[in-house]
This record gives sequence, structure tokens and C-alpha cells, in this order.
Amino acid sequence: MTKVLVSDPIDQAGIDILSQVAQVDQQIGLSSEGLKKIIPQYDALMIRSGTQVTSDVIEVADNLRIIGRAGVGVDNVDVPAATQRGVLVVNSPGGNTIAAAEHALALLLSLSRHIPHAHASTISGSWDRKKYVGNELYKKTLGVVGLGKIGSHVAKVANAMGMEVIAFDPFISVDRAQQMQVRLFDIADLFKQADFITLHLPRTAETENLVNAKLLSSMKPTARLVNCARGGIVDEEALATAVKSNVIAGAALDVYAKEPFPSDSPLLLVNERLILTPHLGASTEEAQENVAIDVAEQIRDVLLGLPARSAVNIPGLSAEIMDRLKPHLQLAETLGLMASQLSGGQMKEIEVRLQGEFAQHPSQPLVIATLKGLLTSALGERINYVNASLEAKGRGINVLEVKDESTQDFAGGSLQLTTRGGKGGHSVTGTVFADGDLRITSIDEFPVNVSPSRHMLFTRHRDMPGIIGELGSRLGQHNVNIASMQVGRRIVRGDAVMVLSIDDPIPSELLESIHSIDGIQEAYPVTL
Repeated sequence: MTKVLVSDPIDQAGIDILSQVAQVDQQIGLSSEGLKKIIPQYDALMIRSGTQVTSDVIEVADNLRIIGRAGVGVDNVDVPAATQRGVLVVNSPGGNTIAAAEHALALLLSLSRHIPHAHASTISGSWDRKKYVGNELYKKTLGVVGLGKIGSHVAKVANAMGMEVIAFDPFISVDRAQQMQVRLFDIADLFKQADFITLHLPRTAETENLVNAKLLSSMKPTARLVNCARGGIVDEEALATAVKSNVIAGAALDVYAKEPFPSDSPLLLVNERLILTPHLGASTEEAQENVAIDVAEQIRDVLLGLPARSAVNIPGLSAEIMDRLKPHLQLAETLGLMASQLSGGQMKEIEVRLQGEFAQHPSQPLVIATLKGLLTSALGERINYVNASLEAKGRGINVLEVKDESTQDFAGGSLQLTTRGGKGGHSVTGTVFADGDLRITSIDEFPVNVSPSRHMLFTRHRDMPGIIGELGSRLGQHNVNIASMQVGRRIVRGDAVMVLSIDDPIPSELLESIHSIDGIQEAYPVTL
């Protein structure tokens, strides 16, 4: 008999769906050892955020076919281990979209009309109408940082309310933004111009403490900030100082760097013009029911032999094929992530060229892995192998696939990505050596031979004496250590590219300094 284990609290609607096709056992609060002991007898596992599905659990789950996470994030599931074992992992990426968007809008309105503080004043016996004079949203400028599903819905409602909507999202094409009645800005200009700003970004290495003291100081003194996305995107100490010092008019947060936030949080010292809610973005009855139904239906379908609609890992590939393609998929995702950071966003088109023996591999997973890497900076954990193509299409990115078996540049073939868009284009090429080692073999047609590393710096410069020394000197002044360096050029004293593997990320002030070096045309830090 088919059996499903539910190890976290799930809405009853989800349980009812699962019960149509299987015996459902609910065991809440299992320890890791307890889960390992009983998981071998189950065909499916449904969880929320409480259960940790580690590789040790997956290793002994002999009958497990699918893991369903009733929510968006899957950071509590070892997805690579599940994929290696041929276990499908599904989530509900859109189940809480409306709830999160509406909470952001509720905080915008509460900020503009001082709702929480006026309520507290009124029930305490005051009737202070003059103190709580608010502002209308009508004809104000809303800056939306991140135009994914939630940010797009906020923009749509704001437009209907008569707001002017501007946005920062390097992975949205200008044409797509125009369809949404949104004007695109870079993030610095958005913070300077907006009357209200709402954040809808994942927390990644690039977005951590993105909203810092410098960015806050560039805002209008009448502007207000809302974060219903992820904790850690906003420097909370800098925000508390900005609100207390009247640098900005107010802020509302639903998410925090540490949850629940500690008793010594600087946010607790701000009494006025700051609204704090305890991570309620997805906490609606409808959202809880939606994610339970969505994931339960996918588990039911998979148990009946039907496809899942929101698989996080690659569907339809056997463990054997996954194992064979693993380094090639890793290369594709790495090149996609690299190309996105080199291109600076606003991509209209990406060409995925499979050359030599690469053209003999199944192309669809390689193209999807490329798109996943390309969109990771924008979407973080929300991007996966199933939604990558849809997300690219939704952002107006045209995807071209080219197979070229005639190009025999390396024994195992190569993969080349070329991006084209409003900020120009870039190309990166890589290969997989026989031992599985990944190599970047060209950048913008300049030959190099570089192993990808966590932190890298790419420059386009004139091939002239002194540049390498000056760059190394400035990195040294900022205590950034160089692990390796490669220079690629076509002709002596012409244009060249330089690739540095470094031990530390590049601070913004160092990047500005690098751009000022005579002969440096472009400089891009890349984090993999």
C-alpha cells in the first residue's frame, strides 16, 4: 500500500487530497534519528520548514519517490542528494504570492497613515488627530526592487491606485517593463527618486545588507521603506539610525536578519515611524491552505504516475543520466551565473551554443541549468530547474539553442553562452575536462584557461605596461589577496581581458578605484 508521511503541521485540505491515493501518517516533531528510522517504509514525505531532510535521511529512504515542501524555500532539504537518488523535490512557489504582496501593500498604507500608532494612541484615551496627519499614495512614486511574482503584483495594484511605479530588476527587459507600466531605473537612482520603496528580493551574497547607510542617506527625507521579502537585505542598525535621525520618514519590516529578533535589536529603540510585524507575509488562511493543496496535489499526481508542476530538481531524468551529466550541468549553471554578472542585466536574448561532444548530450537540461544560473542573482532559491524557462520568458528573455558538432575546440566539447541586451553583450565559454574539472576557456572571444572560484574579478583593458601592477597594488591596499591571474589577448598592445581569482569579495570603494585606473575599460566582480 502506498504510504505518505506528513512530519510538519499541514492544513487539513492537503491531508484530504493525499488520503485519496495513499495511507497518510502524521507524525509531527520527529527527531532526525526518528525520521531515519521510519522513512524507509514511505513513498512520499510532506513537510514545511520544521523537518530537516538531510542526505542521511534520503540515503535510507529506499522507497521514497517525492518530497513535498508546503512553501517556497527548500533550504531544509538536501536537493542534490535527493536528485542523485532520483527523488523528486517539489514546492509551492506561487502559493503565498498574493498574501505577501497584500501584506507589503498593507504596510505601505499603514506607514502613510500612521495606522498602528494612531490606533495605540486612540485606545490609550487620546484623540490626537493633528499628530497623525498622513500622506496619500495617489500620484506618489513607488520604487519596487525586484519584479518577480510578488513585486509584479504589488506594481500592478499600485498602478491601479494611481501611483507612478518605477523598478529595479536587472533581469527584466525594457519591453516587459513597459507592458507592466513600469519604468526601469538603476538602484541608486530609484532610491533617490521614490517616495515609497518596497523590497522583493531573495537574500543572497549580493543582496545581504544591500540597503545600507549609504543607500538610505540618498533617499528623500519624506520617503518610506517596506521590506516583506527576506531578512538581512536591510542593515537594521543603519535603518534604525536613519529613522531616528529623520534621514527618512519611516519604515515597515516583516522580516529580520535574526528571527525572532533579539531583545537588544536597535529596531526596538525606535518608537515612532517604524512598524514591525512578526513575519506575517504568508500568514493568511488562504495562503496556508493554498500551499498545502498545491503540494498535496503534486504528491498525489506523482504517486499516480503524472508529472509534477513545480519540481525543484530536474524532472524526467534518471539517476544514471544525472550522474553522467552532473559536471556539465554544473558548468552550465556556473557560466549562466557568470554571464548574468558580466552583463549587468536587461538581457533581451541569450544564446546557448553546445559545441563538439557537448552537442551530443541531452540539450534541455543544459539549457535549463544555464537559465537557472543566469537568474539566480535575481531570484535566489526561488529559481529552479522547472521554473527557469518560464521565469526567463516572463522577463522577456529570448532563448536560442544552437548545436554545433563541427567545433572541436576541446576533446570533450564546450559550452558557450552569449548574452545580448540594452547594456551590450558578453560571451563566456567553458569545458569539462576528463577528470570532471571545470574550466573557463574564453571571455568575449579572448582565450583564457581559468578554474571557476568563489570570488573572481574580470577586467577589459588596454594591453599596456603597468596595468597589472597597479591593479595588484590597489587590491593589496584593500587586503584582497590574489589566488591566481590570467590575461587573454589577441594582439600585442590591443584590447585584453584579465581574470583574477581572489580570496575576498571586492568592496564597492575598491571597484570604483579599479575603474579609475588608466586603461581599464570595464571591471566586473563575480561571485559564484
